[in-house]
Amino acid sequence: MSDQLRNVCIIAHVDHGKTTLVDFLLRQAGTFAAHQKSTDRVMDSMDLERERGITIMAKNTSVRVGDTKINIVDTPGHADFGGEVERIMGMVDGALLLVDAAEGPLPQTRFVLKKALAQGLKVILVINKVDRPDARIDEVVNHTFDLFVDLNANDEQIDFPIVYACARQGWCTTKRDEVDGYLTGGKTGSLKPLFDEILKVVPAPKVAAGEDFQMMVSNLAYSDYVGRLSIGRILKGKVKKNQRIIRRGVDEAGNSRNESFNVSQLFTYEGLKMAEVPELSAGDIGVIAGNESMEIGDTLVGTEDGKPLPRIVVEKPTIGMIFSVNTSPLSGREGEAIQSRKLRERLLREVRNNVALRMEDSGASDQFRLLGRGELQFAILIEQMRREGFEFMIGKPVVLYQTGENGEKLEPMERAVLDLPESAAGDVTNMFQSRKAILTKYEGGSGNGTGRVRLEFEIPTRGLLGMRSRYLTATRGEGLFSTLLLGYGPHKGDLPHRTVGALVSDRQGETVEYGLLGLEDRGILFVKPGMPVYEGMIIGENNKENDLNVNPCRAKKLTNIRAAHAEVLVTLSGIREMSLEQCIEWIDEDEWIEVTPKSVRLRKKVLAQNLRGVKREDRIN
Repeated sequence: MSDQLRNVCIIAHVDHGKTTLVDFLLRQAGTFAAHQKSTDRVMDSMDLERERGITIMAKNTSVRVGDTKINIVDTPGHADFGGEVERIMGMVDGALLLVDAAEGPLPQTRFVLKKALAQGLKVILVINKVDRPDARIDEVVNHTFDLFVDLNANDEQIDFPIVYACARQGWCTTKRDEVDGYLTGGKTGSLKPLFDEILKVVPAPKVAAGEDFQMMVSNLAYSDYVGRLSIGRILKGKVKKNQRIIRRGVDEAGNSRNESFNVSQLFTYEGLKMAEVPELSAGDIGVIAGNESMEIGDTLVGTEDGKPLPRIVVEKPTIGMIFSVNTSPLSGREGEAIQSRKLRERLLREVRNNVALRMEDSGASDQFRLLGRGELQFAILIEQMRREGFEFMIGKPVVLYQTGENGEKLEPMERAVLDLPESAAGDVTNMFQSRKAILTKYEGGSGNGTGRVRLEFEIPTRGLLGMRSRYLTATRGEGLFSTLLLGYGPHKGDLPHRTVGALVSDRQGETVEYGLLGLEDRGILFVKPGMPVYEGMIIGENNKENDLNVNPCRAKKLTNIRAAHAEVLVTLSGIREMSLEQCIEWIDEDEWIEVTPKSVRLRKKVLAQNLRGVKREDRIN
């Protein structure tokens, strides 16, 4: 049976057309019946994935070509979700490397490809978006070849087949000289050449010797009907419904734990759906129900003699962030004000499902420290919890340092690759260099006719916090921004953070336009008239270094004496609406971000003004 199986993953940078390609693979393989409507980007199942245009969770689907079933795993294209990538590589035998015909291979492509080559996967290069007016197909192929060499690919991996595709029009070809014919409309095509390459290049799954059942749990899902579902590739043997098998896992302390259970149901992927089957055999990617305590990295075996496989190992976290119960006076008004037990359970559930996240106790009973890979990973988790109706608070993200062999302080370093209009290159370079970045590469410019340049920087992870929104403002939304963790390097010294203080409300009430008008000269306001505030809530940014306690609720005194001059209608000149990412960058160590389903507020950790200092050195130290 394993001869009629192929397991492949799709590797691509954000927005290079990966999910669109899967749409057309499913359509052309007959997954959707003629009467069925299929939404665009069917693999982006989470609302956040559709809104942001990125893949966050690794997902599975399958197509049938003749008698052969092709299991397709969609991998995230962003390095912040690297934990998703690392654990699904063991499920597949080949990879489609999808590269934009104009942008070429970018850092996240490099990150996932490195993992794939290390696993010895066979790679098919798909040059997508060949219909772009700024496409540079031959140059991109050469760049990709250089990338393979740079990643120490072996001779067999470097000899990769190339497919030229336009995923949104649903055609591809393996012949470079046929591309122009398809673009001019002289030829029509399909994705059959890609299916043929997969069947020819990707080997059938290797089945380990022995009859005993063995499977590594690489992903988890949940069903309201059968409970927790364990997803993974069957490495050897078979498993049947109602069979008694053993879970080899670990407890919270890291000690081995064995647990036997009956398989209640078995599923396999048929198109986008899970189809129930009586038996799963080696080589296939399957789903097993029957155990509620399953975790990613566990091994399922059929007999007492079955040994556990090495657990999935991912790169260590680089950033930590405190999650806390919401203690503000407005707690519970806009969402569910959860107790510490419920917050801990929600974070533990996330840690179990995402091997790139870890959790530590912070020393306070209602605060928990989450360790992760990047700012975007935390922003996605916070947004998910908001949409589930939770209220909570988060602190300033802190980079995790290491100590070198000689006792020196080391910090995580990243490579940032920027693709931007040439007119913004000077401002962006100054902005990055102020964050201790070193420019390592400058490509393009007026000579290439596109008016765009590509810059590469080596920058401390600290310097990237909040940089994405600033960068998009500097490039007027036209810049592309990608990062990749390089490892740890010497500490680069202090970075410029917020040099100004905050405007802090000195009482509870509702903001009044008259009161806010009087504060405009003091700094930049974050709140509009008619918004609830409380003592210790931050309503704006002060012009000066120190904090300033102010009254935003002050109403105009009304008298029965007519003014000698006619009143002039005055309105607020402008309010800075702070997004979650902007708030994460803005706050200092003595401040919280209060997150509710409807609002994102900034506040001081100590609310009472007579208990907190306003001088910067008193606040931060």
